[in-house]
Formats: sequence, C-alpha cells, structure tokens
Amino acid sequence: MSSVTAFDDQLMILDGGLATELESRGCDVSGPLWSAQVLQAAPGRIEQLHYDYFAAGARCAISSSYQASYEGLAAIGLGADETTALLRRSVELAQSARARYRRDHPADHRHLHVAASVGPYGAISHDGAEYRGDYGLSVDQLIAFHARRFGVLASSGAEFLACETIPLLDEARALVTLLAQYPQVPAWMSFSSPDGAHTSHGELLADCAKLLDRVPNVVAIGVNCVKPGVVGEAIRALRAGTSKPIVVYPNSGEQWDGRMHRWRGSSDHHSLAALAPQWVSAGARLVGGCCRTGPGDIAALVQALSQVDPVPNEDGRGAIA
Repeated sequence: MSSVTAFDDQLMILDGGLATELESRGCDVSGPLWSAQVLQAAPGRIEQLHYDYFAAGARCAISSSYQASYEGLAAIGLGADETTALLRRSVELAQSARARYRRDHPADHRHLHVAASVGPYGAISHDGAEYRGDYGLSVDQLIAFHARRFGVLASSGAEFLACETIPLLDEARALVTLLAQYPQVPAWMSFSSPDGAHTSHGELLADCAKLLDRVPNVVAIGVNCVKPGVVGEAIRALRAGTSKPIVVYPNSGEQWDGRMHRWRGSSDHHSLAALAPQWVSAGARLVGGCCRTGPGDIAALVQALSQVDPVPNEDGRGAIA
C-alpha cells in the first residue's frame, strides 16, 4: 500500500454497487455472505464488473471484501488461511480488472485506483445491522473483530482502505485505533445515515467528522448507502466538523429490509447524476454509487460531472489524484 496520498483539485469518481449488480447479472447473493459468496464461487464475474466500472468512467474500484470476514466464512466451513486468501483475492481481482482495462485502452491516461473494502461488524449478521448500529459491543470488542481482516487488507496492495457503511461512532473509534497501527495506509471512512445529520445509531455526523479530522491517514470522510436525498445535508453536517475531502456514494433510494432480506421503497436511478453537481458544489470530492446502482449510473454520473469544477476545501485540498 502506498504512503498517504497527496490531493489536488480533481474529482474522484468511484464505482457503483457490487452485490446488487452481480445479482442483476444472475449471481446468487441470497445467502449471508452476499458478494463474498461470488468471490468464492465465480471470481471472474467480479473481475468483469470491476472492469465495466472502469469502462464506465470510474477512477476507483472498491474490492469485494465488504462481506468477507473470518467469522462469516468460518460459518460455511472456511479456515483462516482460506479466508486470508479470499480477502487478498478480492483486491487482486480489482487490480486485474484495472490492468486489463489499461491494456485494452492505452489512450486512457487517467489515474485508476483500487480501494479495499472494510465492511462494518453489522455486515456479518445479514439483518441490516449496518443501518442500525445496535451491536451492543464495546470499542475493544470491535477492535478485536476488525483487527485480523484489517491487517490483511492494509497489506493487500490496494491504494486505499474504504471503511464503509459505519453505523456508529464507536465503530469509527475502533477503526481509528487500527489505523494508528498503519500510519502510511490512507483510508476513507463513510457512515450510514437515515437523515444526513446523524449516524444510523444516532450520533451527530459532525461529531464523527471532528473525531476523524484529527487522524492523519483518514483522507476523506463521508456517507454511503444512504438515500440520495439526504446527501446534501450530510455534506453540510460533515463539513461542520472537518476540512478533509468529503466522500459520498449513495444507493438508489431504496431501503434494505433486514427481516425480509429485500429492498423496499422506490428507486430513482437518475438521482445520482441529477444531484451530484449540487454535491460537488457543496464540497463532495469523491462521488459514486452504492447498492442498486450499476455501470450505467456511473457513466451518467461521469457525464453530469464532466463540466463541474469542485470548490476547494477550507485547507485548499481537493480530491485524490
């Protein structure tokens, strides 16, 4: 993994949803492992999806390690060594897609990145706990859960760690403790939020931003897998607590029903492209999509932002080069 990365005034377009897009392409993600199940059974499908996101205009692919954990994979009979290999494979697949895309498109000189996904503790329960944060665990217990996987992903060769869908401040505290052990590893942290003002557990996003603003290798702070309509409020709340770049990658507007294991509500696949210019004007620097978005949504996002100039952060930094 590289040293902490410098910033400029460019936007970073992230990829879109992984598990839900794999499902739309015929993959079975119905079990508790989501995309980690495909990582084991059909890794080529994941590599192709990463490639398709680069082709759509994304500059950063996020690995398929969100749902992969030692505890979750042990439940289906995988040992620690097999789990470690799968975690590394998740990053290697994104790197392979990047290399293949570069070979196929030698005239495309964009800087393309890979981020290793560090999913929240709630992801292993497959019941929507990452949208509630009602773990009942201490910070020390969360550190113990994340530590081994965090170490593998931190040494995976990805340019960034994407600590994502964090529902509560204590989990952010646990991840900050682990980041201190890897001072040259850049990471972004993004929270789940029902309203753009609070985490899913109820803490103020501004307070989360204040905590992370003091962590040198946290290179961006934001929200993900939230409704597009709350992103603008989230950016304002986060900027009240940090001068670091803001990362946002909402879902399509639907809500995950953990009890029924399905998405509820209406989606608006046009909302990413329609709203993203406002997000950039408000201070977002890394922008993409999450669940129920796909390469077509990212292509539309790229087009919508092609003429948008980002406003510098208070400290003069823009997004990742």
